[in-house]
Amino acid sequence: MPKITVKNAEKAATPLTTLVSQIKALMTQARAAVAHEVNAYNLKTYWEIGHIIVEYEQKGNVKAQYGTQLLKDLSKRLIDDIGRGFSVSNLQFMRRFFLEYPIQQTLSVELSWSHYCELLIISDKDKRAFYEQECQNASWSVRELKRKIETSLFERLLLSDGSTNKETVLALSRKGIAMSKPEDILREPYVFEFLGAREQKPILEKDLERRLIRHIENFLLELGRGFMFVGSQQRITLGNTHYYVDMVFYNKILKAYVLIDLKMGHLKPENIGQMKRKRGFRCI
Repeated sequence: MPKITVKNAEKAATPLTTLVSQIKALMTQARAAVAHEVNAYNLKTYWEIGHIIVEYEQKGNVKAQYGTQLLKDLSKRLIDDIGRGFSVSNLQFMRRFFLEYPIQQTLSVELSWSHYCELLIISDKDKRAFYEQECQNASWSVRELKRKIETSLFERLLLSDGSTNKETVLALSRKGIAMSKPEDILREPYVFEFLGAREQKPILEKDLERRLIRHIENFLLELGRGFMFVGSQQRITLGNTHYYVDMVFYNKILKAYVLIDLKMGHLKPENIGQMKRKRGFRCI
């Protein structure tokens, strides 16, 4: 009997591997489509439930009950008859969901019910519209959305040029962050609360670098859109001279490398001059 080598076995398995890959890709697409449809129906259903609650209240004879007993009684009956998912707080969100988005067609099926629950906590309509738009533009997870809200991204963007004006607020709420200049991608200031470093306790640049690398996912989220981590202490050779850069990123939107040189304390003029002297580097 002829011997089958490993190499021949791999070749024989290639058509089957291709078939499995095609089926897996098809199933992945199908599951994504089903999940998208389920999410759309969930949003529609929760909006309709909120609509029903508001209409019931507006009959006039239960307005005094709202906020005290109506939703408690409704919650208990629905949980008994249907099951979990109808807590008093969830029903309150559904009611507010309808009130804040009275036109169902304005809802984005790209966002989940959990996204909308986080957004509904925000009372400022312009601020909420900004985060809603950014969720869609940057495909934020619920976790990412919560972190952006907690670190006051909206307020920081408004104050990034040293002033706040109504036009800026309205522009952000309509289209999110416009990618028209470097400052729209490289934000100022950055907030690194996830490092757990005490504000009053000094930290060495090497320690800061190690902490940022350890929390690289959160660091990328804080940096902004389109960033990919390349490495730390990367050697860059320009004009036969070697330079070592603390952290190197590539930005898909800018189609350029972003080099970060960590400095503790206030930025000094000589620090900027040092970077500019490295031919091909641009300080932003």
